[in-house]
Amino acid sequence: MIYYILAFLHLILFSWAFYNILYFGVKPSKSLSWILIAFLFPFVGVFVFILFGINRRKIKFFELKETKKRKNYIKETFKDSKDNKIAEELESEKAKKIAHLIYKNTSISLTKKNKVTVLKNGKETFESIFEAIENATDFIHLQYYIIEEGEIFSKFIHLLKQKRKENVEVRILYDALGSFSLSKKTKQELKNAGIEIYPETPLRYGYFLFTLNYRNHRKICVIDNKIGFTGGVNITDEYITDDDFLGIWQDAHVKIEGEAVFNLHKSFIKDFYYATEIDLGKDRKYTTCHTASNDTKIQIVSSGPDYEQSVVMQQYLSFINLAETSICVLNPYFIPTFSILEAFKIAALSGIKVTLLLPKKGDSKIANYSMYSYFEILLKAGVDIYLRDDFAHSKVIFIDDEIASIGSTNFDCRSFEHNYELNAILYNKEITAEIRQEFDDKKNKAQKVHLDEFLKRSKTQKTLERLSRFFSPLL
Repeated sequence: MIYYILAFLHLILFSWAFYNILYFGVKPSKSLSWILIAFLFPFVGVFVFILFGINRRKIKFFELKETKKRKNYIKETFKDSKDNKIAEELESEKAKKIAHLIYKNTSISLTKKNKVTVLKNGKETFESIFEAIENATDFIHLQYYIIEEGEIFSKFIHLLKQKRKENVEVRILYDALGSFSLSKKTKQELKNAGIEIYPETPLRYGYFLFTLNYRNHRKICVIDNKIGFTGGVNITDEYITDDDFLGIWQDAHVKIEGEAVFNLHKSFIKDFYYATEIDLGKDRKYTTCHTASNDTKIQIVSSGPDYEQSVVMQQYLSFINLAETSICVLNPYFIPTFSILEAFKIAALSGIKVTLLLPKKGDSKIANYSMYSYFEILLKAGVDIYLRDDFAHSKVIFIDDEIASIGSTNFDCRSFEHNYELNAILYNKEITAEIRQEFDDKKNKAQKVHLDEFLKRSKTQKTLERLSRFFSPLL
């Protein structure tokens, strides 16, 4: 009798899930995965779908007061936003198309009075940020997905406390899930020192199902509106501590001086308002735009579920589709959507040299197996794949040695559809050449994947890859 009751309940729950997938699903392949998960895993499958699969964009997400506030805040606060005329100064048509695409999706214009320094690893990044903090005179704004207690964050705390004694304002945003380990004691210590610290999308009762799947993955540091940092580096000792499995994490970041810092800061101001309802945009101190003597053209790409388009996925697709000679990708979580996968195949089969530099091991076994499951398809299309022994956490793509992107965005469904992400597009051949040199140095030390050898992997490995790909909508 119990069996029939449970079966009936499962049928009801599955029918509800099936209705939502059928009417509100976006991609057929992803919808099919969710249908199978909901059907094959009684109760658990539907629960996981509720947490991670419901398309809140199509159902309630854009109707919620908080999201409307977030979506419209920039337009209402920064009414004097510039147009995108600077894009017409770009040398190539593909660069102009990318710049206009981002502007149409985000209203973030291209800027040119900038100086950019590429920071190749965590050590360089933290040293540069610490130096900038020490020289701050007005305010320091930090936003990170992961803030983890340890040697690095202790250094941050020491410097930030010192700056507060100098009457420099300090504000910190952290993702409630990514920084879950951050203790109440440490947060209180910061507050006692006069530092404002707030969580984003906190896991509160009544909002748990809504917030769990939408995380803020951005990494932003803005100092006095003159210097900004963004990229893939979080505040954690993983970048300086050599563990037995992954070693020291390797990551890329950029230091920006000039006009683009204002656009970077706009993203922080919007997120700060969303987290606190405190409107920093009304104070000119936080909205003054500064210029640099250099002429590096930069465009900030902000993306998230509060945008009508999947901005970062369209950015990556435009890079792949508009490339003429080469595409190079450095990313730790390469789990491409169908459209991204097809774009890479088309590019490689068209004679464009496509090179992927990926980590051999990762911090998630299921993500790693899922990544490996796409190798055979890509190799057969002519894509070159190299595997690094160290854990490369960088999120970098550059095309034709002309245009590069460094930011927080992975090649997976989570970054494209669920997370709040931020990239910096650099329209500069000299900087892209510098990134290319670092990329080639790492590639030459990596292991190239050959199709004939890859096909010989064990049945166990192939099975784990296929099973992991089945759960790719969750990754």
